[in-house]
Amino acid sequence: QWSSGIGFVMAAAGSAIGLGNIWKFPYMTGTNGGSVFLVMYIIFLVLLGIPILLSETSIGRYAGLNAVDSCNKIKKGWGFVGGIGIIGSFVILSAYNVVGGWVIKYIFVSGDDLNAEYFNRYISEPVQPIIWTFIFSAISTIIVIGGVSKGIEKVSSVLLPLLFIFLTIIMIYSLTLPNAIEGVKYFLIPDFSHIKSIGDFARIALNAMGQVFFSLSLGMGTLITYGSYLKKDTNMFKNTVTIVTLDTLIAIISGLLIIPAVFSFGLEITSGPGLIFETLPVVFSRMKFGNIIAPVFFILIFFAAVTSSISLLEVMVSWFSSKTNLSRTVSAIICSIAVFAVSTLASMSFNVLSGSAIGGMPIFDLLNFISDKIIMPIGGLFICILVGYVWGIKSASREISNEGTLKFRFEKIFNITIRYIAPALIIIIFITSLINM
Repeated sequence: QWSSGIGFVMAAAGSAIGLGNIWKFPYMTGTNGGSVFLVMYIIFLVLLGIPILLSETSIGRYAGLNAVDSCNKIKKGWGFVGGIGIIGSFVILSAYNVVGGWVIKYIFVSGDDLNAEYFNRYISEPVQPIIWTFIFSAISTIIVIGGVSKGIEKVSSVLLPLLFIFLTIIMIYSLTLPNAIEGVKYFLIPDFSHIKSIGDFARIALNAMGQVFFSLSLGMGTLITYGSYLKKDTNMFKNTVTIVTLDTLIAIISGLLIIPAVFSFGLEITSGPGLIFETLPVVFSRMKFGNIIAPVFFILIFFAAVTSSISLLEVMVSWFSSKTNLSRTVSAIICSIAVFAVSTLASMSFNVLSGSAIGGMPIFDLLNFISDKIIMPIGGLFICILVGYVWGIKSASREISNEGTLKFRFEKIFNITIRYIAPALIIIIFITSLINM
């Protein structure tokens, strides 16, 4: 179990606060109309993020088992919902490890190498990125082997406050740069001219919804697994709101750190996934004290990345160890080796496998597409069905209210959201995206 409620919040927030906030959120904002994306993101946080996160946590605490067995305890035969989460964790961690390796490498990049060309040269090498991917994977594995309270909770409780403090300091510095206000306007003042058609709206909405699922680790069994370690007197609704608030705060701080800096130096905000590896190093190279700020920034991203990767790995380890009766250590190593094998292929899709494509996409892009656009939304949809129609809102509310000892004032809103609003949004946006593709 977690040693305390705050320990759970730190671990769950650490799971949510990761590459999705610092790497993905700024570039998704940049390529999807700036503040328009931010507005949709916040709407989906309220309509999807909070209710689904609360649902997953309540399932986990009620059952006290791994993701598959927890769902089976709700209703026999529904373990496949947790299985979707385990598959999702495997797929997303396979790509996540590659980016985590990039992050560690960039801690040691400085001087003349802080340029856009360096990143392309680096990922074009077949061996070095795989070595850094292995190092990142090994660090996550060691932490998970340490256990729940002594490993995951302790690491998250230290790294998360450090991340918040140092990100805020760098953000303040970024906002003092010349012309930074233009980036702030792009990020915070809505400009709906970016939506010129229904297709544009559907694309931005789908990306915003996918970002919510990615950032909060929804539909991946993470919160079911973490919820299973909760004590029965925990205020789950309060903790859920705290987790979502912390996650959103870090995303906004990251946006205010990166986007104004990019605008300040007249660089391209729509550069996509390479934003922090190609564009931002150029910003650092032109900044005063850039050689100091750059490694600190990438150390912070490493903190965020590792607190998320351990949550994804824990989902698999929890299930695998319970099914095989192997020790946590052996289970963590086996799961990590399996993930690393796919991570190697994903890393090679930038070099020796660059000419290979599945469904028109390189392996790395395919893994992200499957997790963001398919597995997580489908997993979230089945969570809504499981809680809203199979387990029932009354049963879920009893768990959330600690058998009536706490007041759950939002039960009616929770009911409407989980049974109707969230499933409808997921289905509509999912189908629209398929039509557009």
